[in-house]
Amino acid sequence: MTETSATALRVSALPKTAPTPFSLTPEAAELSGLAEMLDLKALRKVVFKGEIRPAGKRDWLLTGHLGATVVQPCSVTLAPVTTRIEEDVTRRFTPHLPDETNVESEEVEMPEDETLEKLGSHIDPAAVMAEALALALPLYPRAEGVEMEQQEFTEPGKTAMTDEDTKPLAGLADLLAARRNEGDDSDGTKN
Repeated sequence: MTETSATALRVSALPKTAPTPFSLTPEAAELSGLAEMLDLKALRKVVFKGEIRPAGKRDWLLTGHLGATVVQPCSVTLAPVTTRIEEDVTRRFTPHLPDETNVESEEVEMPEDETLEKLGSHIDPAAVMAEALALALPLYPRAEGVEMEQQEFTEPGKTAMTDEDTKPLAGLADLLAARRNEGDDSDGTKN
């Protein structure tokens, strides 16, 4: 039997005619555990509010808003970077996901609709909050004023390839504009 958290709501107990509101404001111990799980330096001011309502005969829709302040290490200097996250969250829980044919296979294909979740016996707003927070985190946070240094690697005696070299069409617009200008007479008419 799977263990459910204190914030999990039993689907069979949810009213089918009205939305069920929820409001989560994790305490310090929960914030600390979540920060550790997400590899954050700190996590504060987290609020997740919303509702769960029926959507059709067997589906349930969770909509909410997540607000959080996170502190991560700068991806360049490791200095603390504070970011405010404000994110609308939507999850649709359904008993049967699309293309759910081979349940015994270890490979799981992600559905095209990223809001779809497999409906179980419970819906846990805290689990949705943790997942939404993880997805909203900046991948490469940078401290203010920090820029990545350009690194050049090549064989001795050869010219290193730059970022501009990888964009062969970047100067095409300038080249075409210069060519058009060459075709203009001094009075502005084309040859």
